[in-house]
Amino acid sequence: MSKPTLAISIGDLNGVGIEIALKSHEEIKKLCHPIYCISQEMLEQSAKLLDVEIPSDIQLQTTGTSFQINTGTVCKESGRYSYDSFMSAIALCEEKKADAVVTMPIHKEAWMQAGLHYKGHTDLLRQHFNRDAIMMLGCPEMFVALVTEHIPLHDVTKVIKYKMLKEFLLTLNKSIPKAPIAVLGINPHAGDNGVLGNEDMRVTKAIKSANKALGFEQFVGPIVPDVAFTPHFRANFNYFVAMYHDQGLGPLKALHFDESVNISLNLPIIRTSVDHGTAFDIAYKGNAKTLSYINAVKSALNFL
Repeated sequence: MSKPTLAISIGDLNGVGIEIALKSHEEIKKLCHPIYCISQEMLEQSAKLLDVEIPSDIQLQTTGTSFQINTGTVCKESGRYSYDSFMSAIALCEEKKADAVVTMPIHKEAWMQAGLHYKGHTDLLRQHFNRDAIMMLGCPEMFVALVTEHIPLHDVTKVIKYKMLKEFLLTLNKSIPKAPIAVLGINPHAGDNGVLGNEDMRVTKAIKSANKALGFEQFVGPIVPDVAFTPHFRANFNYFVAMYHDQGLGPLKALHFDESVNISLNLPIIRTSVDHGTAFDIAYKGNAKTLSYINAVKSALNFL
């Protein structure tokens, strides 16, 4: 049986993505057939900076406009190239030439400088497919799905309403149909029954309504946020719903930084990603770790 084909979006070339891809190639090709969305010219430039040989069996999907790599620097050229690489990877899946997309990290400021008005990969996927994509991050020990992602903290309670949260939970069920899921509250102590704000009453109502629609008690909560990730709760739950970015990802990265991956749910294609940034401070120094990327590849294959 032939191996699945994965389209690899190489991310911001001023960062660590291409180093990780080249370091991992021998291991990754045992699992799948990778197609790297990068031109020969840019790959050669990257390999020269890294002082490594390009694998003889590497397959490329030429993309984007060449530019001069400036390691560890935010620039519009690298931002645009990472976007073009990602769109090439999506196209390979849409054209049935690849089975899934795995992405290296982009830099959001570089996208902004390039005139790209997306807040990241998931936001682009949401608009490209006109679907309510859910960002979930983690590893087999713990996954965290985010109700809100890259928005200011003062907007969180404006966005999270009863109907919105109920729809989010029901959508999440489509990807995780059976496992119990712990839903975090918004306020300290999950509001203490209105003493610390009434926003968590919306959460309670949404959980009850979603469970009623499903016909079983899948969603549990609201769980007091400061105890949700303690060993007691983690012994009973592998899946958590966090109301905002740092509420869920702070504990996740403290516990499982190197091995965690990013998974986009509720899309017509499979997309996974490393769960770290461009790491400009160590770009092209040979020190980038590969575990998150390897796990992202394995996660994509598990969804096939």
